[in-house]
Amino acid sequence: MIHELRKTYRLRWLIEIANVSRSGYYKWLKQRDNMSERQQKNQEIKGHILAIHKIRPYFGYLRMVIALRHEGYHVNHKRIYRLMKELGIKSIIRKKRRYFGQKAPIVQPNRLDRNFEAMVPNQKLATDITYLPFNGEFIYLSAVQDLFNNEIVAYQLSARNDLKLVLDTIEKVSKKLDVTETIIHSDQGFQYTSNAYNKRLEELGILGSHSRKGNCFDNACIESFFSHLKTEMLYITKYTSVDELYQAIDDYINYYNSERFQKRLSYLSPSKYRKKIVV
Repeated sequence: MIHELRKTYRLRWLIEIANVSRSGYYKWLKQRDNMSERQQKNQEIKGHILAIHKIRPYFGYLRMVIALRHEGYHVNHKRIYRLMKELGIKSIIRKKRRYFGQKAPIVQPNRLDRNFEAMVPNQKLATDITYLPFNGEFIYLSAVQDLFNNEIVAYQLSARNDLKLVLDTIEKVSKKLDVTETIIHSDQGFQYTSNAYNKRLEELGILGSHSRKGNCFDNACIESFFSHLKTEMLYITKYTSVDELYQAIDDYINYYNSERFQKRLSYLSPSKYRKKIVV
């Protein structure tokens, strides 16, 4: 981070703020310059592993391989196991606990069962949250996708990955679409299994659906969208402010819905496909 910020700020200020020595910085810089291409790639992958581990601390090395694949990194599982060991991280195994007066999370049946085909709009929706690294922190994107044409029908950005982010996204959907008897599918994240989330779905007449635990392929469509957003927008441009990043996300989602053609949609964009099919 010091090395990146050095282009804008004085080195003396940066090392004081970071509480590191000048000699330590130059030692790191020398080691960085002497690193082989594979070592540099390992460092890059380690950064992604740490970012994924922060939001999904229960991922072991096998699930980490799949998560990295969605980020565009096709890496052998043995290599990921070694890198995670070097970082000193491993999956957090949650111990079973008895509940005393506290309601257990609500897990809905898997109503989609990987059947991602929808005959009409608003019949099946998929939702999830992804993290967007920015200046050493994360911005969280919550999105809802219509499986009829893969269109992103609602999304919300926040600096916090919390229940409010998800509820705000659901409110946007309900104001935009007729969601009576609509299926909305998600993973078993704490927001989606909360009493507040499931109560709101019931109030809106939405049928909740959950993936099997730890199975990202049960929600593959929206995972694919997140992968496209990151590889086609986030990873190819450096953003100087949160406002600039938010605007770029708005622009990309508008492009994805209106212009980006898809093979499954007869090489039409989601919105053009909907206008063509729905009379």
